[in-house]
Amino acid sequence: MKKNPKMTRIFYDELVNENRITFIYTEHNQFIAEGSLVFKNDDPEYTIPDKRVYLSHMIVKEEYRNRGIGHIIVDYLIDYAEHLGYEEIALGVDADNFNARHLYEKKGFTNVLRTEEDEYGKYVKLLKNIK
Repeated sequence: MKKNPKMTRIFYDELVNENRITFIYTEHNQFIAEGSLVFKNDDPEYTIPDKRVYLSHMIVKEEYRNRGIGHIIVDYLIDYAEHLGYEEIALGVDADNFNARHLYEKKGFTNVLRTEEDEYGKYVKLLKNIK
């Protein structure tokens, strides 16, 4: 994964300001994966106050993929969002990341909000109704 100082700063500020909560998955005290929930985002398709939360930065180290860890993290994030009272959860996934898209569709992210493109390439915004 490439270092991106701008994104690192954004994530850090969100954590400090309690706008992001990140869960880390470890095995034998080693980082394996992570996923975050963001409560407020400049993009209104990702967050709606007290209704929609944004699943952000879901990643599993390459050598640990295809072992069900992504399923565990996504399920946990969905359950946590529901526990907090959110009705919907949204995410963005690279259009060509077929493994991640398959995982998200299996988990109920079947509503396509929009397909867009930014400096990193094409991506799809997906939505899941929790309640």
